[in-house]
Amino acid sequence: MMYPYITLADETLITHSQLLGDGEDKSVEVHFERPTEGGFDMARCVLPTYTWIIREGYSDEEIAKFHRFLKRAAGSFYRYAAEGGHGLA
Repeated sequence: MMYPYITLADETLITHSQLLGDGEDKSVEVHFERPTEGGFDMARCVLPTYTWIIREGYSDEEIAKFHRFLKRAAGSFYRYAAEGGHGLA
């Protein structure tokens, strides 16, 4: 399940998963999705490793911006994932 987090000015919707994994090895997937004329640009990153598992349509600059955003907001994503989502979408 993905929970809404926030929608940016360019209509990029940021969502996140519930906590994934067991014990100390918990992770959260954060998904970015922006509508386009032909569908959607999308990217997905797994925290805490910051591994991009999906990347379609976003530029290197945009991915770098998302990466910096995730570094600052990782704690919030973990907290909201544990609570079942509390974003601002």
